[in-house]
Parts: sequence; C-alpha cells; structure tokens
Amino acid sequence: MKKEERIGQRKLGRGRTGCDSHRGAASHGARNPADGEERYALPMPSFSYEASPWQIREDLPAAYRAEWQGLAQPGSWWTGAERVAIAEEVRRAQGCPLCVERKQALSPFSVDGEHAHAEASVLSDVAIDTVHRLVTDASRLSRTWVEKLAAQGVSDGHYVELLGVVVVVISIDSFHQGLGLPLEPLPMPEAGEPTGHRPAGLEHETAWVPMIQAGKAQGEDADLFSGGPQTANVIRALSLVPDAVRSLKNVSAAQYVPTWAVGDPSYSEGRALERGQIELVAGRVSALNECFY
Repeated sequence: MKKEERIGQRKLGRGRTGCDSHRGAASHGARNPADGEERYALPMPSFSYEASPWQIREDLPAAYRAEWQGLAQPGSWWTGAERVAIAEEVRRAQGCPLCVERKQALSPFSVDGEHAHAEASVLSDVAIDTVHRLVTDASRLSRTWVEKLAAQGVSDGHYVELLGVVVVVISIDSFHQGLGLPLEPLPMPEAGEPTGHRPAGLEHETAWVPMIQAGKAQGEDADLFSGGPQTANVIRALSLVPDAVRSLKNVSAAQYVPTWAVGDPSYSEGRALERGQIELVAGRVSALNECFY
C-alpha cells in the first residue's frame, strides 16, 4: 500500500501540544458542551449500502467510516462534540431561511438575522454563522471577513479545521443525496481536548490563511504531500490543520482519484468511467458550485 493511500488513517494518540491556552470551549466562544452534547448520542455509523440499487465500490464506505470516526474525535482546535456540531450545522444550513435571504442579497454582509441552528448548540453564534456562510455562499466570502473572525473568537486554526469538517461532510452527504440514499446519522462525539497542534514550515503570503510551504512538511506531518518541490494549492489550503489535509485526501482518493494519480491522464483504476469522463463530470460540478479553480 502506498503512503498516499494510507493518509485517511488519522494520527491517534498524539500528545497535547501548544494548547495550554485552549481550555475546553472557552477560548473560541463556544457554549457549554453540557447544554447539547446528548443531541449527538447516535450509534457509530455503518455506511452499509446493501439495500442500495447501485453497486458501490468498497473503498467508498471504507473512506466514509474512517472520516466519521475522525469526525467524532477531538481535533487540533475543536472538541469532538464541537466537530459533530459543525457537521450538524452543515446540514441545517442548506434549509436555513436567513441563508436563502443572504444568497439573494446584493451583498452577503447586508442581511442580519438568526440562523436556523440546533437548539442548545455547543457552538458560538460566530462559529454557526461561519459554517452557514461556507455552505451556502462561499464564493462571496473575503479575506477581510476571514481576518475578522479571529477577533470574534475563531482563530485561523479554528477556521481551517471548521472548513475541513464542512468539506468532508458536504462531500459524503452529497454522495448520498446524489444516489437518493438517506444521510448517515452523525456519530457520538468522543471525550478529550484539542491538541493545539500547529505545524512547522508555514507561510502567510499565498492565501487568506497560513499554509505549509510546498516541500516543507516535516516531522509528524511529513506524509501530507508527495515529497516533490511542487504541491497544488488546493491540497496545501488546509495544511494549517494537517489532519484536515489527510481527510481531504482520503475522501478525494475514493470519490475522485488519489492525489499521486492526479497528473496521470490515464488513471481510472477501479472506476466505471474513463479518466476523461471523470474530468468532464468534475469540471461541470465545479462550475455549478462556482469553484474558484
């Protein structure tokens, strides 16, 4: 098995580093976890597609199970309960009346109101608003908006990890919706504190958030990139939170192709579509989603 094919396996048991200032939820304005933790006391997922009318490759549910397990665990900046709450807000955002009104407005920042969110959420109002904006109107966000989040209790690390959760949940939920399958119940969050892990080798010039320089991933994060001097920015984008990159690569390897095969126009191993057909579908989906690329 190639190293790039193993990146979906989260690094468990990592020591808590650099997180003395992050005691529970207080540092980023979250509400008391006890207020809503029981909302997510759901069974661990199975991602069983035995009743599906479609034949589904086994690598897909395997990748999804790994991500649901990781979703329930404390991350770098959010607790397990907060990460699962972020996932719930991803689902609620798609039917949020305030988000619909904002989407229709000339400016997404001209409409105020309260989101349709989970009762007694462990997340702060700012975190909930961030999730909803990313899900429903990401193409109109700005560097200024991202930079202002830190003053409201959502640091750059919190933001990138939240974005990583949003990406994974949307990807997996969209798979189910596209096949007319019910959404997988959210997992029960696991106890524990965030690690506060901030990787070495960060640069601040390219994007709105710090990213690891191409070819500079090191130490426990040396597995993130292929090892070459060039790494696509779409892969580097979440590298402030290395586990978010691992999750992105894990899901992408199943739903698209492994990152090491992106540059190979003939790669379509195990796929029903040829690579050219895959790219046609991917390009159309990206256009419909107003993808920057």
